[in-house]
Amino acid sequence: MQKTRLRKYAQLIAKAGVNVQKGQEVFILAGLDQPEFVKMVVEECYRLGASMVEVDFDYQPLEKLHVRYCSLKVLGSLTNYQKARWEHYVEKFPCRIYIDSDDPDGLKGINQNKMLKAQQMRYPLIKGYRDQLENRYQWCIAAVPGSAWAKKMFPELTKHQAVEKLWEAILSTSRVYDDPVAEWEKHNQDLHERCAYLNSLGIDKLHYTASNGTDFTVGMIPEALFKGGGDTSLQGIFFNPNIPTEECFISPKKGLADGKVVASMPLSREGQLIEDFWIRFENGKAVEWHAEKNEQLLTNIITADEGAAYLGECALVPFDSPIRNSGLLFYNTLFDENAACHLALGMGFADTIKDFEHKTLEECRDLGVNDSMVHVDFMIGTEDLNIDAITREGKTVPVFRNGNWAF
Repeated sequence: MQKTRLRKYAQLIAKAGVNVQKGQEVFILAGLDQPEFVKMVVEECYRLGASMVEVDFDYQPLEKLHVRYCSLKVLGSLTNYQKARWEHYVEKFPCRIYIDSDDPDGLKGINQNKMLKAQQMRYPLIKGYRDQLENRYQWCIAAVPGSAWAKKMFPELTKHQAVEKLWEAILSTSRVYDDPVAEWEKHNQDLHERCAYLNSLGIDKLHYTASNGTDFTVGMIPEALFKGGGDTSLQGIFFNPNIPTEECFISPKKGLADGKVVASMPLSREGQLIEDFWIRFENGKAVEWHAEKNEQLLTNIITADEGAAYLGECALVPFDSPIRNSGLLFYNTLFDENAACHLALGMGFADTIKDFEHKTLEECRDLGVNDSMVHVDFMIGTEDLNIDAITREGKTVPVFRNGNWAF
């Protein structure tokens, strides 16, 4: 891949993604797959005035070893170093960049129950820090090719060819062309205008139907707003948390969801794939589910804690989107969620509440924003998905017809 184009991508992540401010610290988490690109991102952060950029490299085989050999007590605890780092995040609100290149099958064979129990033990230890950080810092998730991920997508190609093809897919769907920052400004304007229309309707609930068996109704929080594209932190800094993104999303009201939703794509979770699954909701809660592949992992997600069985997000994405039109299944939620309408189990977003900056986190949750240790998106959009909005005035307004915007 041409270095000039990769440099533009690095600039996009640093400037339009987290929007590094002069004097800010930056923490980057990345895989081992593209160190030269990580170096570019670090340099672009420094060029924008970052005071310090720290990189942590992640490696799935090591994670499997940790889960295999460490005791549950060790896996589920925080060391003094880890506590000090969380305290530093809360004090400084540094930018956080996540550069994903994971193998979709990279954690296959891991002890799922042990990993879940460790996560359940650790969550109460970090929840206080996470709540203090909520909406107060800039973050961005982007991706680069890993060789195993590339071969998963393009098994007929050599490793080098597959990586190059995945690079092209990532850059094109992320709008990395002549001036990607300008492209993202236009894209943000479109998403914000669509959200403004949706918010003008006064939606009480959304009704989803599709020929695959999806027939589902979900209720809205009266004070909630649709959001999409870039966002502004409580520090007043505009940033783009996901590169790419095509969604207009909202947090629904906890306890108001009924019916069955059928997944339209595999779900990549913790280095494993959940395939051909459905979930049925009653009174907002997932009460029945089935997956043809990796059902236990789906069960672990839904039962992770009390809030994991409830919804935290409803996201609207047209079937006619750049990622869908690429014809590729990425086996990666960052991309696949932007090829189809999706829902998310678990944690909702307090910043979808109107005037949330003048409310406490608990006040937002009291209004109906779900709380959980997990936030797991799964795709339900199909070519024939229809969505109707039922307004608080009792009107029915088409939002999606045949998988695409009805307006």
